[in-house]
Amino acid sequence: MIVITGATGNIGRTLVPLLAEAGRDVVAVSRRPEPEGLPAGARHARADVGNSASMRPVLDGADALFLMLGGELNGYGESPDALLDVALDAGVKRIVLLSSQLNSTRPEAPSHTRLRAFEAAVRASGADFTILRPGGFASNAFAWAESVRTGRTVFAPFGDVALPVVDPADIAAVAAAALREDGHAGRTYELTGPEAVSPRQQAAAISRGLGEEIAFVELSREEAHAHLAQFMPEEVIDGTLDVLGVPLPSEQTISPDVENVLRRPANPFSEWATRNLRAFR
Repeated sequence: MIVITGATGNIGRTLVPLLAEAGRDVVAVSRRPEPEGLPAGARHARADVGNSASMRPVLDGADALFLMLGGELNGYGESPDALLDVALDAGVKRIVLLSSQLNSTRPEAPSHTRLRAFEAAVRASGADFTILRPGGFASNAFAWAESVRTGRTVFAPFGDVALPVVDPADIAAVAAAALREDGHAGRTYELTGPEAVSPRQQAAAISRGLGEEIAFVELSREEAHAHLAQFMPEEVIDGTLDVLGVPLPSEQTISPDVENVLRRPANPFSEWATRNLRAFR
């Protein structure tokens, strides 16, 4: 049995069907009620990955766990050992942790202190583990959906700074491989797309998909800071803007790990955009 936390998110919505279609017994965990369209072979459990007591019955009998922190859990919560102790007591032998590229490129970033603690705890747990460190998500472009729908305009800073954003579907596919195949224990995978693409180029890809002109308006760093402050903690904003505006060479490097694991090229941003055009119509 494989337990998937964050089952209703960008990665979980793809990961659960991948495993179920492969014939695995899957438990899809979320804090929300059961999602629509859960595939055959998967069942839903309502629990909170930030509350190890709620996870105890969910993990009973599981042999593998996909561990994803979300929202506020990236900032605070129980010790990682609380959840891992419950998982190991339940019989979990394989753990795949969704972490972040920043844990290698900016190991002192305050925004990722908790993820670093989870990485250390997973490595020390004694379970077979795989760490996934994706770069920026292609799905961050959903932040433009409303302005594209209502005004056919994308507003973003650093219009010509390119990063190899990764399709969440590729992250899910790598996670599925690590959860059900041997040969991934002890590995840390850096996950990127196949090419660096700028915000202006991303807007152009959405424009081509829609068959309509999309204007691109470049925000200043100050304007972008003010926008992010509406939903992001202040102590995280400057670091985020640094990655977007003055990325390190390692953050612009294309990793071969998606292709090596999946034996196919990583999806380009244009493919992600084509699959998700409905959000921008």
